[in-house]
Amino acid sequence: MKEIKRIIDILMTMVLIPLMAYQVTGEAAHEWLGIGMVSLVIVHQVLNRKWYATLFKGNYMPFRILSIIINVLLLISFALTAISGISMSNHAVPFLYNLINVNTARVMHLAFSYWAFILMGLHIGMHVNVMTAKIPNNIKNVLAIIFTIISGYGFYLFLKSGILNYITFKTHFAFLDYEKAASLVFLENILMIIFFAFVGHNISNAIRDIGKKDNNILKRLVYIMAALIIGFILNMSINQNTSDNNSWQSASLQNIEMPQNEQVIENNQVETSGQSDIINDYGYEIV
Repeated sequence: MKEIKRIIDILMTMVLIPLMAYQVTGEAAHEWLGIGMVSLVIVHQVLNRKWYATLFKGNYMPFRILSIIINVLLLISFALTAISGISMSNHAVPFLYNLINVNTARVMHLAFSYWAFILMGLHIGMHVNVMTAKIPNNIKNVLAIIFTIISGYGFYLFLKSGILNYITFKTHFAFLDYEKAASLVFLENILMIIFFAFVGHNISNAIRDIGKKDNNILKRLVYIMAALIIGFILNMSINQNTSDNNSWQSASLQNIEMPQNEQVIENNQVETSGQSDIINDYGYEIV
C-alpha cells in the first residue's frame, strides 16, 4: 500500500509541472492533464482515507496543526480549481461548460490553481524527512546550502512571474511567454516548487524542534531568510538592468531619423497592436 501511495504522490507532482505550463501544452492537453490530476487527487484521498478518521483523535501538537491546515487548504484549492476548470472546458467535459459563470470561473481558476501549486510545494516539503531519513547529516548540511541557493532563484522566478498578483486577485488575466522554450518553462516551474518545498521543509522541522534542548530552529530560519534575500537581490538587480537597457534603447531610437511614411506605418501598428491580443476563457493571452 505504501508503494502505491508513493507512486500516486510522484505522479501528482509529475502532472503538476506540465499542468502549470499552459503556454506549452495548449488548451486541450491542459484540460486532459487537469482531468488526470483530479483523478489522482481522488485516488490519493481514497488511499489516505484513514487520515480523516484520526482528525478528532490524539493531541494537537504544532506540527500536526500546521499539517492539517496545509492539507485542508490544498484540498480546497484543488476542488475550486477543478470546479472552475470544468466550467470553462471546451474539450474534456464540454457538457459542463458554464457550470458556474465563465468570468467568475476564470478568476477563480487563475488564483486557486496557483494557490494549489504553492500549497503542493509546502505539502511536499513537509514530507521530505521521510525521503531523506537515511542520508548522513554532513551530506544533509551540504544539500541544505545547495538548496538554499536553488530556492533563492526559485523565489526570484516567483516574484518575476506575477503569481503574487494572481493569488491576491489583483490580476485576472495571465500573460504568458509563448516564445519561451518548453524545457525552460518546465524548469522554472520545478525551481518554484522547490522553493516552496524548501520553505515547507524548514518550517515543519523548526516547529518539530520546539521544546527540544538541541534544536535547529535558528538554522532553519536562517536558511529560509537566505533564500528570500537571494530572491529579492536577484529581482532588484535584474529589474534594474532591464530598466537601464530599456532606457538606453529608447534613447538610441530617439536619435534615429525615420522617413515620414515609415513613421506613419509604425504609428498605425502601435494603435492596432492591442486589438490583436485575444484572451481565452482561461484568462490566458493567445498570441
